Amino acid sequence: MIGAHDLGGKQGFGRVLSARNLDAIASDSPEPLFHAEWERRAFALTLATGMLGQWNIDESRHARENQEPQRYLDNSYYETWLVGLQKLLYAKGLLEPEELESLPFAASVDIATNRSIQRHDRSTIEPPTPAKAAELLARGGPTSLPDFRQPKYAVGAKVQVLPMTHAGHTRAPQYVHGATGIIYAINGVHIYPDANAHRRDEDTIVGEILYTVSFARVALFPSYASYAASGGEVSEDKRVRGSVTTTDASTIDKGDIKECNQDRVFVDLWEPYLTHD
Repeated sequence: MIGAHDLGGKQGFGRVLSARNLDAIASDSPEPLFHAEWERRAFALTLATGMLGQWNIDESRHARENQEPQRYLDNSYYETWLVGLQKLLYAKGLLEPEELESLPFAASVDIATNRSIQRHDRSTIEPPTPAKAAELLARGGPTSLPDFRQPKYAVGAKVQVLPMTHAGHTRAPQYVHGATGIIYAINGVHIYPDANAHRRDEDTIVGEILYTVSFARVALFPSYASYAASGGEVSEDKRVRGSVTTTDASTIDKGDIKECNQDRVFVDLWEPYLTHD
């Protein structure tokens, strides 16, 4: 999905610091898991309602992403979790309109849109026992599927990520759209999140081959390339590291960029995201 949540590689949002660095500014104590009691409750509610089995992880992610951009950016992390949870509870028939309207993030839930989503009879849903909940948490939710289809691309093949403009859920970060990379690994068939986020009860689970694709760093972020100091020449060591001879990042020919193990970005991408370069 192209939206405010896709912040990877974006400029203008300030430096990203680790939790340890943020905490070190004030004290040497470890960063807390939750900064307020309501955050702990939001986390617990999300896990508990997920155990009802009415939606999958890709539906959950899409529910959080799919909100008005400025509202998404204004929300804190767990506020966005609560928005997504309220959307799912309403969409699946676990909240009635009047119940939804009494909740703090009701304004972020598009009732008209959610009426088209499959709703269930809440009286038929059985909450898990504590023992069942512990079992579900320990088991997790594997995404690999027993599908042995032949991959379209071999290790070492040069591929390009397709541009994406649709509003649905996707796991391809925007900074790789249109970029050229090399197949580094083939990881088998896994649940395809783009389809799984919109799957109804009667739909078959869709699987696609998952690849690890290697990109030259400067192919994704050309403004960070290092340039020859003078003379329009690139030394051999610079050429190996992926540098190019230019003073304008917009003129970089991505097809000519060389890469090595110290200058790569690895991204897991499903086969429908890719095409032959």
